[in-house]
Amino acid sequence: MGNIGLHLETCFGSCDLPLDSRSEEFELVDGLRAGKEHAYEALIHRYQSPVYNLVFRLLNDPADANDVVQEVFIKVFRNIGSFRSQSSLKTWVYRIAVNEAHNHRRWFSRHRRQEIGLERDEEERSYQETLSDTGPSPFQSAVDEEARQILEDAMQSLSPTFRAAVVLRDVEDLAYEEIADILQINLGTVKSRIMRGREALRHALTVRLNPATNEGARLKWTPQPAD
Repeated sequence: MGNIGLHLETCFGSCDLPLDSRSEEFELVDGLRAGKEHAYEALIHRYQSPVYNLVFRLLNDPADANDVVQEVFIKVFRNIGSFRSQSSLKTWVYRIAVNEAHNHRRWFSRHRRQEIGLERDEEERSYQETLSDTGPSPFQSAVDEEARQILEDAMQSLSPTFRAAVVLRDVEDLAYEEIADILQINLGTVKSRIMRGREALRHALTVRLNPATNEGARLKWTPQPAD
């Protein structure tokens, strides 16, 4: 698989943020429940970039990702009272993000867009452009643009079920237990989805890097259905 294969493990390194102390998390949650403005600002500052990156990799569309991220934070603000600290705040937020991305994909599959795209006003800024961290992520910096695009395209060829598991593990570097909590599945299913997702991703990369020699393999290979 050439250089892409060598870059795959590095490219899927950790994009995770350092875990906050439990006392800081409790303070943030208490502030959100009390409706304190500084708590809302702290939540947005801490999670807007990682949540956007997660949703974008599940949907691969900047406009859709922007819409979904806004819905994620609306749901977080509205439902913070139901957060019981049985998992970390990050895990809870990620669970909402994954669910919203899946809901958006299902809605889109039923309602094909009919609108014609218009040029965006030059003064209008997208949600992505307002993120506090505008520098490249470790994922983006690990490989050159061409290799990254091939990898992103291969990721999008995975079924949504496998893609979510692979992104959470190999991009977000979450523990299996955290992924099980986010996806609301057992550990055995988490490991199975990650393994099968990685297998499908390797096959997709092989086909993209060697389309002529792998045409026969592409036609014969059939991915197993998701759990």
